Amino acid sequence: MNKNREHTTQMSNDHDSGLFELYDLKVEVIFGDIPMVCDHQEGEYFHVIGEKIIFPEEGRKSFPMYPLAALLPLLPAKQRLTDKNDWMTTDAIVACSDPNCGGRFRITRIAKRIFSHAETTIVPLPAVD
Repeated sequence: MNKNREHTTQMSNDHDSGLFELYDLKVEVIFGDIPMVCDHQEGEYFHVIGEKIIFPEEGRKSFPMYPLAALLPLLPAKQRLTDKNDWMTTDAIVACSDPNCGGRFRITRIAKRIFSHAETTIVPLPAVD
């Protein structure tokens, strides 16, 4: 079977069994217990939808790299469904990566969105026996 036909077959198989849910997230800057020294302001936010980080049209179009480096490893995990007892379900505040900065970031799950395996990868689902 050629690659295009295999991918097309995989896509049709994925539409029923290859669906999964991810949470949309809102990441908002909140004030911590000491003054903020990094270039983020209380109330600023961005959304994570699927694999995209989306800044609001009315807000700034940039975000400091170092706090983002602290947040990025957590965002895919926060998007996924987790057990109610998992710390990833309950813990939502992340500190700025600069130990001298009082900035904190609240990660809020705001909605669930359905994705298709076939629309997010070309790797086929394993065959079901």
